Amino acid sequence: MTAVATATSVKHYSMFIDGEWVDADDRVTYEIVDPATEEVVATVPRGGRSDAERAVRAAREAFDKGPWPRTTAVERAAVLRKVADKIRERAEELAVLETRQMGKTLADSLVDMNDAAHTFDYYAGLAVEQHGQTLEVPGDSLSMVVREPVGVTAGITPWNFPVLMAAWKLAPSLAAGNVMILKPASVSPLTSLEMARIFDDVGLPRGVVQVITGPGGEVGDYLASSPDVDMVAFTGSVEVGKHIMRQGAENVKKVGLELGGKSPNIVFADADFEAAIDGALIGIFAGSGEVCSAGSRLLVQRPIYDRFVGELVSRALAIKVGPGLDESNEMGPLVSRQQLETVERYVKIGVAEGAKLATGGHRLEGPGFFYEPTIFVDVDNSMAVAQEEIFGPVLVVIPFDSEEQAISIANDTIYGLAGAVWTKDVTKAMRVVKALRAGITWVNTYHPTYSEAPWGGYKQSGVGRELGTFGLDEYQEVKQINIDLTDRPLGVYQHGKEKTDGKVVSLHERRPFGRDEVKGAWVRFCQNCN
Repeated sequence: MTAVATATSVKHYSMFIDGEWVDADDRVTYEIVDPATEEVVATVPRGGRSDAERAVRAAREAFDKGPWPRTTAVERAAVLRKVADKIRERAEELAVLETRQMGKTLADSLVDMNDAAHTFDYYAGLAVEQHGQTLEVPGDSLSMVVREPVGVTAGITPWNFPVLMAAWKLAPSLAAGNVMILKPASVSPLTSLEMARIFDDVGLPRGVVQVITGPGGEVGDYLASSPDVDMVAFTGSVEVGKHIMRQGAENVKKVGLELGGKSPNIVFADADFEAAIDGALIGIFAGSGEVCSAGSRLLVQRPIYDRFVGELVSRALAIKVGPGLDESNEMGPLVSRQQLETVERYVKIGVAEGAKLATGGHRLEGPGFFYEPTIFVDVDNSMAVAQEEIFGPVLVVIPFDSEEQAISIANDTIYGLAGAVWTKDVTKAMRVVKALRAGITWVNTYHPTYSEAPWGGYKQSGVGRELGTFGLDEYQEVKQINIDLTDRPLGVYQHGKEKTDGKVVSLHERRPFGRDEVKGAWVRFCQNCN
């Protein structure tokens, strides 16, 4: 396994704020590095608080006074379909840029572009299919429920799926009639900036979509805490998610969090052996393990444990690691030197804890942030490498005996994002899937997901759901409307009325209280009014 360098050209990108391409107020920039070559791909503005403030002001203006929230669902859908078409037109170019900025294989990047386009198409269709409700109530009233946009939304996206995560947030937010400020991860913002260009090209009104680059500690913090931002949607680590939730709580804004995972991939002895081996490899080594739903804990039933581990290690050794732009490679680099060092630190922890290193455990020689596919065996679920999210190509294999034990081990974690079950017994599969405390599950497969289905986790894996109809719900407020059908007063406070000649006359008509035009004040006109 060796890394191969690929030369890149350096380009400067600007941020997209209030319909204009701008640099940071202080003119400071930073470099985006190709993780396969360690060469500089581009420079981008290092946005700060003043840039975030400008973006929020523009977003507030666009929502409160601009045309987008007042367009029809059909009009919004037409724009989203144009965005989808533009992504498909530029798919290859965007995929290359995605691979250069964060390292995944070109094949994976192309899949992401297709999925992102489909997400915009899906929400275009869903926008025009939304319906309110008319309710049967016990009073003489026409009562209904309507859905309205939340307002100014902020999307803070991770570095592992830059375009796709942007689509997961932008498409439902815009479909609902909101405006959005997108803050991409600092190490991989380039394709998100190209997405801004697509929105500009399709004629989206200024301020409706903005993309601002810079550190989360400045830009992200301001977006999460600003009272002028009505909702923040974040994908990333549990630690940062908790921080954002605390900041959003200061002004009680809506917060959507899609956080980490330590997902169990459970293989029973009666599973299709070859399919399960393939699923175990894909579950952890796809995307270099930098996937929140990765099957990073492999639970294998004891009767097939030794055979399964032997085949798994042999197949892992054959994985070809190298630059993602080389289509012969099956796994790319980690996204950054920092992430590479994080993986190295966890491997050392695993060895110190007594986990057995069956293969891997080393970075590759040469330029780039490459790390070997790594497998720990005979792991105890209490070890740090089994409990903490590593976010790299490191698999821990845990033996189990019974169905009950597998469920207990699987749920023994602070996370609850995903999980899978491999067995030919469909009733057993359903028993285990229903027992898993996880929001995303598979039976006899791993990783396929669809824009039509909700994405999100239990426990500390997040709050709320993305995708599907549930994802659209997150970006909407629900309002009840009641219309009285009697054309009569409610008649609650009757002491202010009296009957004269059989007619109800308001006491106010006798002018006990009114405005004194001379004094310009409200006064009582009689002293002995009842």
